[in-house]
Amino acid sequence: MTIQTALTALEPVLGDRLTRSKSDLDLHGRSESHFATTPPDAVAYPESVEEVAELVKRCATHDCPIIPWGTGTSLEGHALAVRGGICVDFSRMNKVLAVHPEDMDVVVQPGVTREDLNTELRATGLFFPVDPGANASLGGMAATRASGTTAVRYGTMADNVMGLQVVTAQGEIIRTGTRARKSSAGYDLTKLIVGSEGTLGLITELTLKLQGQPEAVSAAVCAFETVDAAVNTVMQTIQMGLPMARIELVDAATARAFNSYAGATMPEMPHLMVEFHGTPAAVAEQSEMFGAIADEMGGKGFDWATKAEDRTALWKMRHNAYYAILASRPGARALVTDLCVPISMLAEAINETVADIEASFLTGPIVGHVGDGNFHSALLIEDGNARDLEEALRLSDRMVDRALRMGGTVTGEHGVGMGKMKYMEREHGGGWDVMGQIKRAMDPQNILNPGKLVRGN
Repeated sequence: MTIQTALTALEPVLGDRLTRSKSDLDLHGRSESHFATTPPDAVAYPESVEEVAELVKRCATHDCPIIPWGTGTSLEGHALAVRGGICVDFSRMNKVLAVHPEDMDVVVQPGVTREDLNTELRATGLFFPVDPGANASLGGMAATRASGTTAVRYGTMADNVMGLQVVTAQGEIIRTGTRARKSSAGYDLTKLIVGSEGTLGLITELTLKLQGQPEAVSAAVCAFETVDAAVNTVMQTIQMGLPMARIELVDAATARAFNSYAGATMPEMPHLMVEFHGTPAAVAEQSEMFGAIADEMGGKGFDWATKAEDRTALWKMRHNAYYAILASRPGARALVTDLCVPISMLAEAINETVADIEASFLTGPIVGHVGDGNFHSALLIEDGNARDLEEALRLSDRMVDRALRMGGTVTGEHGVGMGKMKYMEREHGGGWDVMGQIKRAMDPQNILNPGKLVRGN
């Protein structure tokens, strides 16, 4: 069987929504990070679960790889067609199907983005809290088990997906989970699919938990002399039980990049960016307590933002950190690390990472969702420069060894894709082989996103 015969079989199903135009192939062959462009053989734009199921059945008949695509914002090459095949773009499956305000949940198609969902929810007094920064699709966020700036308070996608509709590798439409808030009914298939990166099934519908929009919100940014002082402020804040909605670290290099890219005027020092949600009285009390902790640690230049437009500008700057960092070395690409360690080990992990980068000829500004021990270094490399890439991989290996030694993980939120497959055995040992057994049981032909996440895939 060939990919061409699969395309011929799919033409009656999708018509002109199955395309081989160069612009479509190039768009769906790109990665946000350092991976080479890898176009698929074709791009499909389904509009219903029935079309997805029929697509999978016909691809299975012809042993044709299928690669799901949300918005293409992933950083580990998750959506690249490394074995060729058909990229399934879910952008036309973008409807909010049902909102249940009384139960605080919503049912959506996978192509709905988090920003579009929250726009739809404004009149309800509810919002969807998981915020990875990019305006990612909710299907893609579930597939990679994404999180982001608000995870310290509201959890990750694993905590906020209640149920899914999934098309299996055989083209069967199944449901996992329900709208009930808990269940003891057998294996948790929802948690299995969330984070499976399209290797076990194609997500065609999601049921998500919602949160009430906070009555009051207050955000601030403050500078510290050292990363150590900033991280110790985070640790004390957590140990005191302050319910932060966000607490983010940016190092001096990132502050410098913000100034250049966004016209900010931040001192070139490490900074914390924080946000509190709640009643006006609670937010005022929490802000005051955090300010006292930061002051003890040498925090300076507090700038509190209570107006919505000021907070939006602050978090837009943080969300654009990756692009600001890329702009600091024009023409560069980045190998992005994604470590997560226990909070008590965070300062040591970051300090050792900073020392490694300072001893290298590469630059690697650091940002982090430090409230849950997750931080990133964007190691800047010249595109096509083998020496740069070799050094970035060496630094990444050292960071991985450090995270595992400290009881952490090689990826706190970006997922495995292709980029972190080589680290999976170090973290999971024989558990990685169990993942492979699950993959082979559910997708014996290995047509769902091959070359990602599991050994021999």
